[in-house]
Amino acid sequence: MQTIPLGTSSLNVSRLCYGCWRIIGWSPNEITPAMGESARRAIITAYESGYTFFDHANIYCWGMAEEVFGNVLKEVSGMRERVIIASKCGIRRKGDPTPAMPARWDFSASHIVASTEASLRRLGIETLDVLMLHRPDYLADPAEIARAFTQLRDAGKVRFFGISNFRPSLAAAVQAACHVPLVTHQIEISLAKLDALTDGTLDQCLATKMTPMAWSPLAGGQLAEGAKRILPSQQNYLIPPIIEALDPIAKARGVSRSVIALAWLMKHPSKIIPVVGSTHPDRIREATKAVEIELTREEWYRLFVAASGAPLP
Repeated sequence: MQTIPLGTSSLNVSRLCYGCWRIIGWSPNEITPAMGESARRAIITAYESGYTFFDHANIYCWGMAEEVFGNVLKEVSGMRERVIIASKCGIRRKGDPTPAMPARWDFSASHIVASTEASLRRLGIETLDVLMLHRPDYLADPAEIARAFTQLRDAGKVRFFGISNFRPSLAAAVQAACHVPLVTHQIEISLAKLDALTDGTLDQCLATKMTPMAWSPLAGGQLAEGAKRILPSQQNYLIPPIIEALDPIAKARGVSRSVIALAWLMKHPSKIIPVVGSTHPDRIREATKAVEIELTREEWYRLFVAASGAPLP
C-alpha cells in the first residue's frame, strides 16, 4: 500500500489506517472466545493487506483492544518493527476510579502520563509512536498538556503527538504551548458528516501540516453494506441521497460504494487518512482498492452536493 508522511513527523504511514475501536466489542462483558479470534484475524488481515498504521484508544473495550493487539504483536514475528501504533487518552468513564466519580474528560498531566504508561503495558511495547488527546477537555490547560508531552517524549515513551475531535481554537492553543508539533488530528468526517470542511478544521490541518485522520469514514457502515451499531449522533444522518450518488460512480469504476466513499475523503489536499474499522477480512482487503482510485473534481463535487443536500451557493 502507498505510504505518506504523518504531518511533519519522520513517520511514514499507510494511506489507510486500521482502527481497533470495535475489534473486540464495546465492553469486557461482551467478549467471547470467538470474538477474540475474530479480532486476531482482523488485525492480521489488515497487516498482511498493507496497513502499517494502527489506531487505538485506552477506552476501547476498557483497554482490551490494546491487550488483544499486544498479543498479536507477540505472535507475528517482526510486526512491531513494521507498524506505526497510535493510541488516545483523556476520556474517563463513570466510576473511574471510584463508584462516585462522574464521566468526564481529563487532560491533567498526571492522567495523560498514567494513561500512556497503562497503554504501553497493555500493548506490550516500550514506545508509542503517536499519542493523541481524545476529546477536548473544557478544563484543558495547554501549558500542563505541554509538560506531559515533554515528560513522555523525554522518557522515550512517546515519539509524536496529536489530537482528536478538537475545535480549531483549542488545537491552536495547545500547539502554541507545545515545543513539539502536533502531527495529526483525528476527526469524524465522511460524506455523511461534513463539518470539518466548513468549520476550519481541515483548513487548519492544511496550514499547520497536521495530517487528518477520519474516524467513521463510512458513517459507522451506513455508507457500505449497513451498520451493526452506530453512535446516537449518527442516527439521523441522511444516507439515501448519498448512496444514490455513490452507486453510479462505483458501478462505473467497478468497485463498491464504500471504496468510492473512502476515495472521496482521500481526494482532499490535506491527505486525509481514513480509519477503516471493519472486522470482516474481505472488507478490510476491499478498502485498499480506494488507494488506487483518483476521483475527478466533477465526481467529488457531485458527491459533495448530494451529501450536503443543497446546491452550491
